Amino acid sequence: MKPVRLPAAATLALPRWALFALGLLYILPGLIGREPWKNDDAASFGVMWTMAHGSWQDWLWPNIAGLSMPDEGPLAFWLGAIGIKLTGWLLGDVLGARVATVAVFLLGVGSLWYATFSLGRRQDAQPLRLAFGGQPEPRDFGRTLADAAMLIYLGCLGLLLHSHETTSEALQVSLVALLLYRAVRYMETPSLRNAAMTGLALGLLTLNRGWMTPAFLTLALFLCTRFLELPAGRSLRDLLLAVLVAGAISAAWVLPAQWLQPYGASPVPGWMAWNLLQLTLPTVHSLKFFFRVGLWFFWPAWPFAGWAVYAWRRQRHVLHIVVPVTFVSMGALLALFHPNPEQGQLLVLLPALSIMAAFGLLTMKRGAINAIDWFSVMVLTLGAAIIWIFWCAKLTGWPAQAAKNALKLVPGFKPELGLAAFLVAAAASCGWIALVHWRISRQPAVLWRAVVLSSGGLILIWILLMTLFLPDMNYSKSYASVAHQIADKLPPGVDCIETNVGPAQRASFAYYAHLPFTGMAGGRCQVLLLQDSIRVRDDKEILPQHRGRQWQLLWEGRRPADREERFRLYRRAD
Repeated sequence: MKPVRLPAAATLALPRWALFALGLLYILPGLIGREPWKNDDAASFGVMWTMAHGSWQDWLWPNIAGLSMPDEGPLAFWLGAIGIKLTGWLLGDVLGARVATVAVFLLGVGSLWYATFSLGRRQDAQPLRLAFGGQPEPRDFGRTLADAAMLIYLGCLGLLLHSHETTSEALQVSLVALLLYRAVRYMETPSLRNAAMTGLALGLLTLNRGWMTPAFLTLALFLCTRFLELPAGRSLRDLLLAVLVAGAISAAWVLPAQWLQPYGASPVPGWMAWNLLQLTLPTVHSLKFFFRVGLWFFWPAWPFAGWAVYAWRRQRHVLHIVVPVTFVSMGALLALFHPNPEQGQLLVLLPALSIMAAFGLLTMKRGAINAIDWFSVMVLTLGAAIIWIFWCAKLTGWPAQAAKNALKLVPGFKPELGLAAFLVAAAASCGWIALVHWRISRQPAVLWRAVVLSSGGLILIWILLMTLFLPDMNYSKSYASVAHQIADKLPPGVDCIETNVGPAQRASFAYYAHLPFTGMAGGRCQVLLLQDSIRVRDDKEILPQHRGRQWQLLWEGRRPADREERFRLYRRAD
């Protein structure tokens, strides 16, 4: 027996314009006005920038101003480079690359919505008919579930930062949502066309971050066909077609890279080796990481998803349970088998978890929903109030302790009042107050009422951080100031710099200062830029291959917010 009884009044869907506006409110803050931050965000932008301003070889061999980066795959970098090519002249290279980030985000949200809608309108997902009628229509029920899944997805803490970075991980989660949608369409109507479209999603995943994730998700597709008892022969034939299409998509990069040999070699062997290193036996460390990080990373989806498994435990062979549970299970195995656990691997679980959570909402008791609401109101309102207090403190100096703590992380930074940022933050705060008042005063019966405050409050926190504290974060996490200092101290006529700096630093220095780093072929230069720690002894500061030569120190510096990282610029004295 189905565990759901629901009146039609509970299936009031959000208007399409409201969904679109909510998505833009989520994704745009943090893209506009933000400089490339250290680590993966700056490194990925460096690959895109090199492609957009380089030759055809840079499109086949991802690199950052000559530093090889073939590990993940080129798709996300291609999209960012195309964004720079098309819009960089108008928006600038940084924001031009992020045009692709917005498109990728909308692809993921749209795929998730339509996957949930397709599952929710099926007959086996409909609630029980009420004695005197009044149950929702299948289409209305599916739309409401899709709205709820989208709100849960946007409310997940783990998605927030990763979806705003110009990295392959942001594209990865959106492509998993696309694959989930194509899988649902295939399971509903097995056909060669749907199988080919599923293969397209698998191929794009392979071009983005390698073939290990698509391999696990292909196994998930096969298990779905077995649980749903689809004809075995036809399922195997269609899966084979999907794999062939995925292989053809992947060959669009692999074959030209092998035949044309950019920079005299091919990035494919390194890419294959990196893929093979993504799988090992689970360890205690990976298990602890999964549960310790997943506890907050998947919030608020995991409590609802867990309840859905319990509530629908008697409906074992229905599509809306089999597909998301199978995808979540394979995603969890993929994360546990990873040799170096990282948050990017957990993103694979978010789309399917959000769908499961939407179906879990159907059977939630009113008391549990009210408890989640009050928790969201208290925690998120308190977080927003703390952000406002620290913002006022850094500008006025009162409260003194709050001002001290706010400025301690950004030594040397001089805060200024940004009127536009203040107005946006104030409008977002007023919108949050109105949302809380609507939820508490009217007590709406709509299904998504339990998660609207969670997603709305998280969007508020993000908007406040990306307006009131964006200058502070740019000052703390950007290498722009260091790049300009190096450019000022660089001797005239230098056309080659050897360096050991990391990918993020190399990308920032190449973009902001146009430093002429050695290319893919390497070379012997007269100038050396070193990155090390202030803990390194003076007699160890030169790299081993450069010791024994005479070097003249031209400049030394670091980011003000980093107490250990140090950069030194040398010129050969002999």
